[in-house]
Amino acid sequence: MDPSGSAPEPAHSGRTTQSGAELSAAERAEYERLRRAAGMRHKGLRRAGAGILLVLTLVLAPLAVVAVWVNDIVSDTDRYVQTVAPLASDPAVQKTVTDRLTARVVKKVDVRAVTDSLTKVLEDAGSPPRVVQGAQALEAPLRSAVDTVVRRNVERVVTSDAFRQAWEDSNRRAHAAVVGMLTGEGQGALRAEGDSIQLDIGTVVDQVRQRLVDRGFDKAAAIPDSERTVTLFRTEELGKAQDGMRLLDILGTWLPLVVLALGALTVWTAPGHRLMLMITSLGVSVMMVVLLVALAVVRRVYLDAVPVGALPPDTAAAIFDTFLRFLRDSTRTLLVVFLIVALTAYLYGPGRPARWTRAMTHRGATAAGRTLSGAGLRTGSAGRWLGTHHTWITGVAIGAGALTLLLWNHPTIGGVVLVVGLILIVLALVAVLAAAAAEPDRTARGTGDAVP
Repeated sequence: MDPSGSAPEPAHSGRTTQSGAELSAAERAEYERLRRAAGMRHKGLRRAGAGILLVLTLVLAPLAVVAVWVNDIVSDTDRYVQTVAPLASDPAVQKTVTDRLTARVVKKVDVRAVTDSLTKVLEDAGSPPRVVQGAQALEAPLRSAVDTVVRRNVERVVTSDAFRQAWEDSNRRAHAAVVGMLTGEGQGALRAEGDSIQLDIGTVVDQVRQRLVDRGFDKAAAIPDSERTVTLFRTEELGKAQDGMRLLDILGTWLPLVVLALGALTVWTAPGHRLMLMITSLGVSVMMVVLLVALAVVRRVYLDAVPVGALPPDTAAAIFDTFLRFLRDSTRTLLVVFLIVALTAYLYGPGRPARWTRAMTHRGATAAGRTLSGAGLRTGSAGRWLGTHHTWITGVAIGAGALTLLLWNHPTIGGVVLVVGLILIVLALVAVLAAAAAEPDRTARGTGDAVP
């Protein structure tokens, strides 16, 4: 008997040809050899095809993440405003704006002319030389006093809720200019000038200038309209970067779908679906780590490229980190998602830790179900149905969780953990209810007989 329980075919009973003649033993052996060779070639082709698809999936995965960020974050006004809004409350940015505006106002106040006029008046009035020299020494204290008063008023504007609201409003209005800068088209608050990217802070300048004039600093009205920009970034590769951004913007809608399709096709093509799912998930996870490293490198390049006198390093870092935080968050979320997928694929495999985990889970669910059944909470036919269809129920639960993450607008790591937790709760509940379907064995007291 073979393992299947059927009697082995006699050695003389070979397969029959289309003409009805039986194959000889030699012909049957040759037939089996050719069939195994054909099967091996078929598997070889499938492995080769899956390998090519896997490489394409892994190469395109980081580009798809960046493309989604470009298309969804930069091209969406609400999302863009949500991205840049924290800059108005960032201490480094507030300090830079305050320092710049204070310096420009104080520069317009001619303190030396004031002290020179006072000195001349005292000399004409015949004041003692000591008094005249004291008037000349007032320049530094007077300049410091002017700086202190101006800075205090500028800080009140920059740290106020009105400034934050004005910041959001101006960014919302200028969003079209942001898109134009990234694509090399149009002008606005954030724009490309030659090989540099500049931020127009005209709205802030107008508010500060008006507030200082209202407080009696008439010289503040002389703040020039020409000094209303801050250079954020300068590079000779701006043209190439804009070409890349335009391409990613075009592909932003379709590239993620193409990557998902390639990944699914990779798993379907491979002879071992579960193993290829685990390999693909781990590969995408590695590519997400590569993308995070690349963002760290780009951050260093950006900080090195900022002009020495344009922005303090902490302000430049705050701008970069704030603008790209959603891209980093999405990358980390995908890293966690695919690690969970890889772990799930492994736990369904034949490995010893996977078998042990499944056995312990089954024992725990069985024990909990028997406890419920012993307490009189038997699920009966419903529990037996759950036990019979547990494979389908598991697939539906996992599919529902995956669909939830796909439809979720920008899920976070916390959201992923929540969805996975709910799936585990559902599967555990199904297992316990299925185990509670049967009545427990009870030992009859005094007889030692098992009562069904």
